[in-house]
Amino acid sequence: MNAPVPSALLVAAAERFRLLGDPVRLQLLNALLEMGEATVQQLAEATDQSQQNTSKHLRKLAEGGILSSRKAGLHVYYHVDDPSIPGLCLLVCGQISKSGS
Repeated sequence: MNAPVPSALLVAAAERFRLLGDPVRLQLLNALLEMGEATVQQLAEATDQSQQNTSKHLRKLAEGGILSSRKAGLHVYYHVDDPSIPGLCLLVCGQISKSGS
C-alpha cells in the first residue's frame, strides 16, 4: 500500500501546519479572506492585536508562502496567496463543528 503523502513532502506539510497552528495567524487569515487584502493597521484593528504582533505574524505567513504583499505608497497590502487556505480552513472548522470539539 502506498503512503497517501510522499515522505519527501511530510516535512513541508508539517511546517505548513505549524504556521497554521497559531490562533492569531488563523484570525489574520480569516480577516484577510473576508477583506480580500488589508494593511497591517487594518488587520491589527480587525483582530484586536498590536501592530507589532500583527506584523510579526504576517511576516511569518508571507515567509511560509501563505501570504503575498504589494506596496502602494506608504502602505503594504497583504492578501492570501495560497489557494488551498480557504478550503483547508473550511474543512478543518467544519469537522470541528460536526464533532463538537
